[in-house]
Order: sequence, then structure tokens, then C-alpha cells
Amino acid sequence: MLKEQMVVKNSTGLHARPVTSLVKLAGRYKSTIELVYNDKTIKMKSMMALLGAGVKGGSTVEIICDGEDEQAAMAEIRELFATGFGEE
Repeated sequence: MLKEQMVVKNSTGLHARPVTSLVKLAGRYKSTIELVYNDKTIKMKSMMALLGAGVKGGSTVEIICDGEDEQAAMAEIRELFATGFGEE
């Protein structure tokens, strides 16, 4: 199991476009991938749950990857967050 803190760099937070990117990415992996925000754990394969979390720009979230391809999944998620989901 891997856990990592990440900052939502894009000013608009996790709205439809970045959430779509996260859900598509998570769907390509067998690992369980979750996002923790404000003490809520959200499955990253659920678009509605991620949108409902209301993650704002500048927020810190924790990403948890657990499974056979967790290293690759975390690396790709880290890259998405680092680039601000292409919105910076």
C-alpha cells in the first residue's frame, strides 16, 4: 500500500475536467485507488463521489493506492497533480 500527500495546484480545484482525468486513470489499474479529503475516503473510480467531495484549489489530499500495480498508478497520479491537470 502506498500513501502520498498531494496538493491540488489548479486554482479551480477538482471540477469535471480533472475528475474525468482521475477516473479514467484509475480505471486503467487493478489497484484500489482512493482519495482522502476532509476525513472522507473517496474511491477514485467514482466520478460522482469525487465531484461531490468539493476539493478546492490549493487543498492537500491524500492518495492511497493498494494492489499489484500501485507503483505505476501512483506515479501517473503524481504527474497529473504536478501538472495541475493541464490547467495551470
